[in-house]
Amino acid sequence: MNADVIDNLRREISHGFRPVYDPYFFPLGLFFAWYQQKASKYGLGVKIGLERENHLISTWQSCILPINSSTISLTLTYIEKLIKFILWQKGGWKIYFQGPEIIYAYLRNQFCAMGERKFDVHLMSTVYEKPFEVLMVENSDFPEPRESQLILGGNFDGCRLGFDLGASDFKVAALNNGQVTFSEEISWNPQEQPDPSYHYEHIQAGLRKAASYLPKVEAIGGSAAGIYINNQVRIASLFRAVPKDVFEKKVRNLFLEMRKEWGVPFLVINDGEVTALAGHLSLNQPAVLGIAMGSSEAGGYLNREGHLPGWLDELAFAPVDLNPEAALDEWSGDRGVGAVYFSQQAVDKLAFSAGFRFPEEKKLPERLKEVQALTEKGDDRAVQIFQDIGVYLGYTAHLYSLFYDYNNLMILGRVTSGKGGELIKQQAEKVISQDFPELARKIKIHLLDEKSRRVGQAVAAATLPGLKK
Repeated sequence: MNADVIDNLRREISHGFRPVYDPYFFPLGLFFAWYQQKASKYGLGVKIGLERENHLISTWQSCILPINSSTISLTLTYIEKLIKFILWQKGGWKIYFQGPEIIYAYLRNQFCAMGERKFDVHLMSTVYEKPFEVLMVENSDFPEPRESQLILGGNFDGCRLGFDLGASDFKVAALNNGQVTFSEEISWNPQEQPDPSYHYEHIQAGLRKAASYLPKVEAIGGSAAGIYINNQVRIASLFRAVPKDVFEKKVRNLFLEMRKEWGVPFLVINDGEVTALAGHLSLNQPAVLGIAMGSSEAGGYLNREGHLPGWLDELAFAPVDLNPEAALDEWSGDRGVGAVYFSQQAVDKLAFSAGFRFPEEKKLPERLKEVQALTEKGDDRAVQIFQDIGVYLGYTAHLYSLFYDYNNLMILGRVTSGKGGELIKQQAEKVISQDFPELARKIKIHLLDEKSRRVGQAVAAATLPGLKK
């Protein structure tokens, strides 16, 4: 959409809060809700299906506005953002589309190796090891939904190790029949290491240290940013510096090698899923959406039956902001995606707008610590940074409610440590209460105690695998 269309939308779609240091933030959920309300009057519809591993298929239906010169820009933007969101929510290597030819042609041009969504196409092709496709299908050929459920976690029996891999540190924990006998954060710098032996040796050393606090080790569970299928590393920013050929030889099966060395049940899943699991274990409630704010944004969802649906939930790359001049994500090169709003990137971006300047050699974790230290002292600019992230969270909680049926929003990760986490939570609650009163009656935001925020994912990860029978 061009600037004039965006300006008109801003006038029509009002909202009560704006981030002080990002005043042109345009909540995508408000646009989605506005468009759906307008389009529902006409009864014209499209169908979208996404196929992922093992022939699993997620489907979506939506109304659209009549196609004409005044609506086509709105509709193409709506459909593209909708598909991009559900693609990163559910995962998929094939898009099935039923609807107007003009929209289908647009999607084929966008979601291809040379299109605007080439990053999404490349990542999904890598994850699912299949060439990406966009297919037009007739109603009779449109696929039926086929979902699965993972039943993982909540296993406290026996002697277990857990780990949670972050970009600036990783956490390890030891559990003996549910009692935490050891937990620790260990500093490392994985994203700049081209030799995967660095990663392997650091993780193993942390696990061996934790194991020294147990009489034996019977199971190991891990949490890490990225995409993991059957314990294989498909995509992970922690290995960003590893050359592709080395990645295929040394990284893809790294955790399978660890499992062989330890000789016990060993399971690694996305850290967002472990966030949701940690929320479920601490609250003893289902319908949990977990958001981990660390080096990137990680998402995870536990449904009303208390199960992980097995979706991708890679919300770092899902759009949240319609502002065409939104900040670029350093990895995907895309604008307005979650990683730039709920991570160390978000703090750095807002700090720059607030007037902070950091030496180039100071990395994002150190910049975050500096802003957090100033927040504890009551520095107005630092405080406002976390309140702005709270504004982001309030509006994005509404966006997520359009795609996830949840009652509990669990936030944790390094960005939520200290006073900043409380400021994020409080500001998000204000936004939801004022602009989305019905949602305020449905959901509750949870911020765990400081220790749980920092090492709780490692403890939750330890409960992932069952013991050998």
